Amino acid sequence: MDFPTNYLDSAFFEFRRYKTMGDKTFAQLDEADILWKYHRDDNSISQIVKHISGNMLSRWTNFLTEDGEKPWRNRDTEFEDPFITKAEMIAGWEKGWDCLFNALASINPDNFNSLIKIRNEEHTIVEAVNRQLGHYANHVGQIVLLGKMIKGDHWVSLSIPKGRSSLFNKEKFNS
Repeated sequence: MDFPTNYLDSAFFEFRRYKTMGDKTFAQLDEADILWKYHRDDNSISQIVKHISGNMLSRWTNFLTEDGEKPWRNRDTEFEDPFITKAEMIAGWEKGWDCLFNALASINPDNFNSLIKIRNEEHTIVEAVNRQLGHYANHVGQIVLLGKMIKGDHWVSLSIPKGRSSLFNKEKFNS
C-alpha cells in the first residue's frame, strides 16, 4: 500500500475513533448535563462542541484552496454562546464531522502533495491532518472527562473498565 492511502486510512480511523468517543459520551448525558461547568470560567461540553464544530467547518471547508481560518468564523463566540439544547449540539457536532470526512475523502494521489494554509502558514496534508488530529483528541478528551465527572458512578466506561485489563487481554488473545 502506498503512503498516501495508508496515511489517509489511518487518519479516517483515528478521526472516527474520536467521534465515536464523543458520541458515546453524549448518549450518557441528559439535556442539562451539556451546560454543566466545574467552575464558572470553565467550558461546558456544549461550548467545547461548538468550538470543535466551528474549527472543523473553518479548517475543512475548501481546505485545498482556502486558508483554514475563514473570515466568517468568530472563534470567540464559540466559547461565549454554547449550544442550548442537546439536539442543537449534536447537529453542530455532526455538521463539523461531515465537513471533515468529506474533505478527507477528497484527497487523492493527485492532490496529496498540495500545500494548504492555516492562519497563513503553509502545511502539507500530513501536517494539517496531524494538527487537527491532536486538536480534536485534546477536546474529545475534555468532553469525556467532563462526562465522567457529571455522571459519576453512573458513567459507563468507553474503554477497558478499571480492574478489567486482565480479562480484556485474556479475551483478546484467546480468541
